[in-house]
Amino acid sequence: MTRNIIVLDTTLRDGEQVPGAKLNMQQKVEIAQQLRRLNVDIIEAGFPASSAGDFRAVQEIVRTVGDSVSITALGRAVKSDIDAVYESIKLAQHPLIHIVLGTSNIHVEKKFNRSKDAVLQMGVDAVAYAKTLLPHVQYSTEDASRSEFEYLWKTIEAVVKAGATIINVPDTVGYAVPEEFGELIRKINDRLKNLDDRVILSVHCHNDLGLATANTLSAVKNGADKVECTINGLGERAGNTSLEEVVMGLKVRENVYNARTGIITQELLRTSRLVSHMTGLDVQVNKAITGENAFAHSSGIHQDGLLKDKAVYEIMSPEDVGAESMELILTARSGRHAFKNAVEKMSFDTSDSADFEMLFQKFLALADVKKEVYDHDVFYLVSGHRTTRQSESHLYTLESFQVISSDQTPTATVKLRKGEETIVGSSVGDGPIDALYSVIKSLVGLDVELKDYKINSLSRGKEAVGRVNIRIEYEGKTYSGRAMDTDIIKASATAFLNGINAIVLDLAKA
Repeated sequence: MTRNIIVLDTTLRDGEQVPGAKLNMQQKVEIAQQLRRLNVDIIEAGFPASSAGDFRAVQEIVRTVGDSVSITALGRAVKSDIDAVYESIKLAQHPLIHIVLGTSNIHVEKKFNRSKDAVLQMGVDAVAYAKTLLPHVQYSTEDASRSEFEYLWKTIEAVVKAGATIINVPDTVGYAVPEEFGELIRKINDRLKNLDDRVILSVHCHNDLGLATANTLSAVKNGADKVECTINGLGERAGNTSLEEVVMGLKVRENVYNARTGIITQELLRTSRLVSHMTGLDVQVNKAITGENAFAHSSGIHQDGLLKDKAVYEIMSPEDVGAESMELILTARSGRHAFKNAVEKMSFDTSDSADFEMLFQKFLALADVKKEVYDHDVFYLVSGHRTTRQSESHLYTLESFQVISSDQTPTATVKLRKGEETIVGSSVGDGPIDALYSVIKSLVGLDVELKDYKINSLSRGKEAVGRVNIRIEYEGKTYSGRAMDTDIIKASATAFLNGINAIVLDLAKA
């Protein structure tokens, strides 16, 4: 009998912990909406006790998608964290409180500096309190893969009796290997089924040894009914289990695992690209399932085999994950209908006619420059528009610029708008970008330091859309900014301003 595996996506919580991947509220909501289209079972929307901003973001995700997908958020085993989780998710149709507490010796002794019995009691008390708020409580035994088994089981048994409905077994530091992790899950599953067969057994693996997907699939093989993943494998250090790899592993090898998910796999590539764009973190070209080369074949032997039968060298079709074998090419003459069709095929909403018209005018401007507009161009045009269209009046926008490059005195002149105010200035620098950033810094009055500057081409041709990612530091904190344009100088200015605006938003909340 084929089992249905529950998929929890933690991109908006664990995935966002990647340095430089900080998302604003609008970006989190956009990703949550795509996760709903992907049909994940549970979205872990954040860590609401960590900041007021994260609390509000979780609430907004609940308001936006909480009527059709289960929402959870993470809290430590303390009353204030649990209260923050409850208050942020309580309006969801299927809310779930998630509590985490360590069980390994190193966590108990070094992190908590308490006895094992005292830490166990903390967990029991936390679950008992959470059960007074909501019926569904998940308990994560942090660092389970390095824990003494009998103490781990003693903890699980105690929190289940206190009311936990899901037990999550994390390989928190990516220490496990598939054989031993599978055996650990088998032993827990056997005991858990005898204790209370209504309790769901879950796993959460990290990728420090590159084994997160293998460990997760081994856990499913040995009885786990729920997996925790992130899009593109984002997460602390080397990342988390990649959702797309686990889902397609179960789909392609269903005969081995006797398990499947409810994920709409045709949305995988779109979801991957959206998360990559929003976080500014590129997917490696040879990444399984969603990498640019995942379905590319350069070997003559491979190409010959594929021409005879795709099954010779492909175990799944590009269409299975949302990639198209034939790309739609648009021009300025394509019209609104063709452009709308292209946008909707990427799962973006076009119901707001005024907003769509703004987007269409941006498309025409791009088409006039590029002549031919490809799927990649459309995706980044739409996602960039959605990210910026709700800019607040106290943020900076680029009105115009002029950059003169020379080997003597590169100069930049910039005009910015902030609300109703327009400010203009000029500066010189060591190069055109340095001059550009120097004048922007003087205009906004913030002494920021550029830490990283990176350019990527996002589409083909000499008029390719380029993306600029920057990281800047201000008063000890790091902020990221990104922008896209066929003019790489303009993209550089806009990316820098987006980083500046992140600082402005932070200062406004202080």
